[in-house]
Amino acid sequence: MPTPDSQSAISKRVFLKWPAKLWGVYRARDAVENEEWAAAIDEAGERLDLGTEARSRAVDLFLSNVPEDDRSKEAVLATSVYVAALTTGEQRSQSAVADATGVSRLTIQQRWKTVLESAGLDAPKW
Repeated sequence: MPTPDSQSAISKRVFLKWPAKLWGVYRARDAVENEEWAAAIDEAGERLDLGTEARSRAVDLFLSNVPEDDRSKEAVLATSVYVAALTTGEQRSQSAVADATGVSRLTIQQRWKTVLESAGLDAPKW
């Protein structure tokens, strides 16, 4: 059983990895208007065996970056799932996420750094 100190260390670690900037960036109306996309994120998360934190983060990322054009929403959905998995320590390959979401790996490869940076995190410079 974890001690209170270890629990707070875990909480601090998660908080430090995920800045508060993201919370509240989207409107409640966005969440209502994009319920079907949130459900699609949950389905992809299930196919990828992602935990609830990663799924929730993917929805937050999607709603914070939701494009007007429905055609672009698939790409943002896939990229949000990839970045959420990456930032929660449940890393999945771009190919696995692409297969689970029905987009190309190249779509994720081209967009993931932008979504990561939109959440206030620095993308690696490799």
